[in-house]
Amino acid sequence: MKYYSTRNKNISVDFKTALMQGLSKEGGLFMPESIPALPKPVISEIEKYSYNELNYIAAKEFIGNEIPSEKLQDIVEASINFPAPLIELGDELNILELFHGPTLAFKDFGARFMSKTMEYFNAGSGKALNILVATSGDTGSAVANGFYGAEGINVFILYPSGKISAIQEKQIATLDKNITALEVDGTFDDCQNLVKQAFVHKELNAKLNLTSANSINIARLIPQMFYYIGAYKQLKGKKRKIVVSVPSGNLGNITAGIFSKKMGIPFSIFIGASNVNDSFTEFMNTLRFKPKKSVQTLSNAMDVGNPSNLERLTELYSGGTEKIREDITSSSYNDEMTKLGIKELYEKFNYVIDPHGSVGYLALKNYMSRLSGEKVSGILIETAHPAKFKDAVEGVIGNKIDIPARLAECILKEKKSVKISNSLSELKEILL
Repeated sequence: MKYYSTRNKNISVDFKTALMQGLSKEGGLFMPESIPALPKPVISEIEKYSYNELNYIAAKEFIGNEIPSEKLQDIVEASINFPAPLIELGDELNILELFHGPTLAFKDFGARFMSKTMEYFNAGSGKALNILVATSGDTGSAVANGFYGAEGINVFILYPSGKISAIQEKQIATLDKNITALEVDGTFDDCQNLVKQAFVHKELNAKLNLTSANSINIARLIPQMFYYIGAYKQLKGKKRKIVVSVPSGNLGNITAGIFSKKMGIPFSIFIGASNVNDSFTEFMNTLRFKPKKSVQTLSNAMDVGNPSNLERLTELYSGGTEKIREDITSSSYNDEMTKLGIKELYEKFNYVIDPHGSVGYLALKNYMSRLSGEKVSGILIETAHPAKFKDAVEGVIGNKIDIPARLAECILKEKKSVKISNSLSELKEILL
């Protein structure tokens, strides 16, 4: 498989280069030259395959022989050693729980797979790999934990000061060894811009081996396809239209879902559920993109006003034509609505959901309310454990949430962040 840049189709690189470089030199995102189809027997007889057998088959389509088959199987097994169960709450409502990994968020899939693949390719190079990561919450903790102690790899995590939950911050800013937490005076978009500026900075690239573990890196999206394929396997052959609602920020999650659809998984519609940072919803309404300055919400991992992966999504639909509406729709919800969604799921099903999942629930409910009696299977992507947003959720449901032991231990650790402004000069000084 070869990969090209969204900003220069004449660029053609292998998987290793796309992984280790992160962005193309002119700032474009790497895209596979084609989306490979899964073998038809895999889809028609999907129940016969184990979860990680399916994951290996999907990964192999994008990586080919660049990683030997046995080694790739080892990477998949070591990375995805936790479940992604599909919980049936009603005849048409299923919740795909993606918070059973080490940091209790869906980002564990991408971060762990990426750390293992990068470690494989960097082994024996004799040169340190420096990873820059911008996070609006869960990416930072997943990457920090996924790469913690990785040999020959240094990780710098940029997060917006005061704009992520206290538990998320502790997960990011309490590690040592090869992890450095940079607390940026600004928004997530400021953090993301700093990372992008660093990647195209001549001096930094001349002196440092830089890459990214954000969803701008194609290797983050490949393992995110895994749980969509796994969700279809768990539907147990229901012959219905399948609607998938995805809480959306930087759009990596929904892009991975569209990849899985184009590989042959028969999803009908994806819903890009947004909070008041609704630039994607407005794009879907107008097919014209206008970035916005992000604002803080309860669903902070979605507080993105200029989502990077829109470049990939529009690339899949000839630059963002009407065709994109055949597969994707979008709607947005404010914090008060988000609280109502949390409350409704708790009262109806005794199910505790986090704010991001609540936004996804509201979008799914809105879409299904407009169907005229058609039976569907609705899948809601639940991206994080509600305990990571303990105060907000408990205030809505009026009950205490049990905190998983690994999260409780993290809360007690000492914060070790370095505060910086949102100017490249300070980041450059730290990196050099």
